[in-house]
This record gives sequence, structure tokens and C-alpha cells, in this order.
Amino acid sequence: MKVNVKKSNLSGKIQCPPSKSFSHRALVISSLALGKSLLNNVLLSRDTRATINCCKMLGVDLQLSGSNILPKNSDNITVNSKGGQSGFMTPYDILPADNSGTTIRLLTSACALVPQGYSILTGDESLRKRPMGDLVKSLNQLGVNCFSANSNYFPPVIVKGGGIEGGITQINGQISSQFISSLLVSGIFSKKGITIQVLGNQVSKPYIESTIHVMKYFGVDIQHERKDLGPVNSSQTSFGNLDHDFGTQITEEYFIPPNLAYGARDFVVPGDFSTAALLMSAAFLSRGEMTINGLNFVMPQGDMTIIDIIRKMGGTIHVNMLTGSVKVDGNSKLEGGVFDLTKTPDLLPVLAVLSLVAKGETQINGISHARFKETDRVANIATQLSRFGASINEKKDSITIRPPAKINSTTIESFNDHRLFMAFVIAGLATENSIIEGAESVDVSYPHFINDLKGLGADIEFLKT
Repeated sequence: MKVNVKKSNLSGKIQCPPSKSFSHRALVISSLALGKSLLNNVLLSRDTRATINCCKMLGVDLQLSGSNILPKNSDNITVNSKGGQSGFMTPYDILPADNSGTTIRLLTSACALVPQGYSILTGDESLRKRPMGDLVKSLNQLGVNCFSANSNYFPPVIVKGGGIEGGITQINGQISSQFISSLLVSGIFSKKGITIQVLGNQVSKPYIESTIHVMKYFGVDIQHERKDLGPVNSSQTSFGNLDHDFGTQITEEYFIPPNLAYGARDFVVPGDFSTAALLMSAAFLSRGEMTINGLNFVMPQGDMTIIDIIRKMGGTIHVNMLTGSVKVDGNSKLEGGVFDLTKTPDLLPVLAVLSLVAKGETQINGISHARFKETDRVANIATQLSRFGASINEKKDSITIRPPAKINSTTIESFNDHRLFMAFVIAGLATENSIIEGAESVDVSYPHFINDLKGLGADIEFLKT
């Protein structure tokens, strides 16, 4: 599917869709909590529906409110669970995570809680190329029989039920924070307790903070220390040949006592700052004014730093924490600069398209882990922004963007990556006429993206293929 995007001036108010990250975590944790939980404002997208479907296949009773007369971005979901290992059953079929890395990673550890039998988790072609090795190795360290069906540490992944024994595990923090979140969410049911030692610089750390926040809301508070324990000595470990660099520093430790339990709660999913960041960038690319509602400034979301980034670039943005809204003046002039996205890789597409309308050079560092998302986002952004006329210098962990005098009209490939598609559509708002391919990907996180932009005045139409 393709869309034709023409120069547009966006203005008006928009309700930010719910957080995909918090929706996933609330769905899985409530599925492990004893009792009845009501989850309000859950994002309904391809990714979150994958989590809903997989939890149902594991025996959890999840019921949507059924109030949807017309399709919308969210719904309320009632979750009834027997809690922990009692709440799961051996799935009757392969668990389809579709395109959702969060789904397959959170549920890989959770499948160890199935009382008996094996669970098989897989996904679409893109997901089957996303790394799972560090999580698989850590689960084996903790007494779980878990392995890749192809012996290459990519999905499909097979997990034997029976519980999590516990102990000490060491895991590379430089690929994905979802591995740590997975161990935390299900590790509370371990028989001996768990110590997670993170090797190297932990990327996307705010997502772990989101996980811990939801865990605490459902009644489980864990211990965490930021420390430098020095280099790991391989002769002092008992974990065998796990392909880790044992010269790497242990930088974080998480302590989970044994035999904890979640309690059922009612939970409201906040607006998604990852999506809000895209909408903010649309104001600047279209030279419009926009108010984004439905945001929560209390719950931890790393992508909230987009506000600081825009202000550092010289953009005008007004925040009202009481009403949960931001007002963006897209007519304010942006300047380039140097930015580090080690903690917030999902802001890479946003900052990349903002750089197209910023004066001077924009250097974005700390993005090597963005190469392990749905696609290699660093490489794909580099090639496609070049089509818009930008001058690009791509390195392993950084990208430098110099904007064109005028953004070219062009045809853009989004590589079936939802965040790239949305970012490139937003860039197209500053061109006379551009075609963006890959519209079918958008239902992963924001199914009503095109319609919402059109409601703000965007000139976008679907093209027949």
C-alpha cells in the first residue's frame, strides 16, 4: 500500500493514542495477577492484539469491552486470571507474536511458568530476524529449558514449562532492554530468587523503568542498584561458554526475591510519548500549530525527552502537566545539534525528519541498537533521507544529517517498518508531492495515523496498486 503526500499545513487538537509499551506490560502482568483487573485505554493495534491473543492461548480470560461501534485507537479490557503458574496452561497451538518484539520477549519468560509441556513462539518474517540469544541464554542460566528451533538464537523459540528455578544470570545490556523486562516480569515467580547482572551499557533503560513501574503498581517492588562491579572474571563464573565478553563491566544489578505474586488492579494506560513525538514533528514539517492531549507526565516514558530535544533545537513548545497536553508552534525555527539516543532509540526517526527542517548539521549518537529493531533503522533512514535531498554520514553508532535547501519530492520505501513509515509521511508534508510505500505497516502501533493526520489538515490519499 502506498500513500501520496502533498505539502500541508497542520493545525488543531488531537488525542494521543495510548502507549504501546504500557499496554503490553499491563496485559502480561495482569495475566499473571490473581483476580480480576480492568485495564482502561489499552492500545488496539496489531502488536497489542498479538499479546492479547497469545495470553488467551495461554488460558487467560481477556474480554474487550465490546463497546466499539466504530474502530478506534483503544478499548477497555477485563482480565481474569488465576495468577502465576496457576493462571497459564499449555498452549494448544504455536503462539503467534506477529511483528511484535515486545510480545515474543515478554512471553518467552512467561511461558516457563506453564505447568508442563512446551510452548513455541514465533512471528512474521521480520520478527524471525530479531535477536533472542541473550534472553534464551539467561533463561537457561536460571534453570529454564529454552532454545531456538533453528539453533541460531532467532525465533521460533521453544520453552519448556515447569517454572523458573532462579539464581544468578548475566546478560548483555547493549542489544535490547526487553530482555531485562522479560526476566523481571516473570522472574518474581522463581523458586530461589533471581539476581540479574547487566553487562555493559544498558540501552533503552527508560523501558525497564516502565516495566518496574507497572510491576510495582500490581504489588511487586524489586531492588535495583546502579554499580560498577569491575570486569567479569570468566574463571569465576559457572555459566559455561555463553559467547559473552567477560571483560565487560557489570553496570546494573536487579534483585528479585523468590515466590512473589501480583495482585489484580485497575490500570489506566497513559498516552504514548513515542507517538506524541511523531505528531510534534508533524507540526514542524508542516509549519503548523498543534495541541496534543491525553499525555501523562508522571508515569516514566523515556520518549518524553522529545520536549527537551525540541527546545534545545530552538522550537517553541508549551507543556501543561495539569491537563496532560502540549502545544507545539511549528513555525518556530529549529537549529541542528548533537544528541544522544542511547536511552530512547524510538526517537531516531523523529529526530531524523526534524533535522530536515533544522538549520545546520544534526548529529545523532548512541543508536547502534536501533539496527536491531523491526529493521536496521539507521541504514534505512540514511538511504531514504538521501532521497529527500539530505546529505548523510552514517556510522555504526551515529548518523549525521545536513538538510537540503529544499526537501525533494520523491518516492520513499519504509521497509514495512511502522515508525519509519510514519516519519517519512511526516517528512512528505514538507514536499510538493511524495509517495511513501508501506502503509500497511502502520497498524502495528497507530492504525488511525493517516486519518488522524487528515483530520488536522494533511493532504494524503491512498494509491491503488
